[in-house]
Amino acid sequence: MKTNSLRHPAGATDTLSTARRIFLVDDHPVTRQGIAMLIDQEPDFVVCGEADSAPLAIAMIPKAAPHLAIIDITLKSTGGIELLKDLKMLMPTLPMLVMSMHDESLYAERALRAGARGYVMKHEPNELVIAAIRRVLAGELALSPRIKERMLNHLATGGRNSTSSPMELLSDRELEVFQLIGNGFANREIAERLNLSVRTIDSYREQLKSKLHLDSSRALVHHATQWIKSETVG
Repeated sequence: MKTNSLRHPAGATDTLSTARRIFLVDDHPVTRQGIAMLIDQEPDFVVCGEADSAPLAIAMIPKAAPHLAIIDITLKSTGGIELLKDLKMLMPTLPMLVMSMHDESLYAERALRAGARGYVMKHEPNELVIAAIRRVLAGELALSPRIKERMLNHLATGGRNSTSSPMELLSDRELEVFQLIGNGFANREIAERLNLSVRTIDSYREQLKSKLHLDSSRALVHHATQWIKSETVG
């Protein structure tokens, strides 16, 4: 399986032309291969292309003409949430499903606001992953019962939730910067990855310290590093 490849062109005239075309965006080749094998086992599904970064996805997805894009949260450059927003503007009718290892309680609602139609954790059984894909392709939302209940409670309380953690108060971009800090990237590296200025990243760091009630840059780095470790273990 090729990395960052287009497969089965949209104009193909073989039996694959009737299958539902799915594009994968994930920066781990082994993960992409596993998801592709799972999808290709379904007689009415076919993987039509793959990308490991947001820029490649933006360039390739219009050419691949998929019926669905499956997108991870963590990518090589701009994160999955920003990619969802960009694709929503570029292809407003394209259904998108997030598949990620990251905690759905922190990311699922963000993903929906950005344009996704569902969120599924990578550790879910294969049959649940396929069911989520089918629900999104059918025009439905694909969310776990826990997230559905959480969102209903959120609506019932008018958006007020006294149990929300400080992490949930971060904007999408703040959370992305926080994640990169936790992964050991310096300000200049973060700026290059996100196509922002170093001064802007400095500003985000100050906002993060304020929202997370941290009194120093060292405390911010420590907190971000510990959070990344807990995400990885979880």
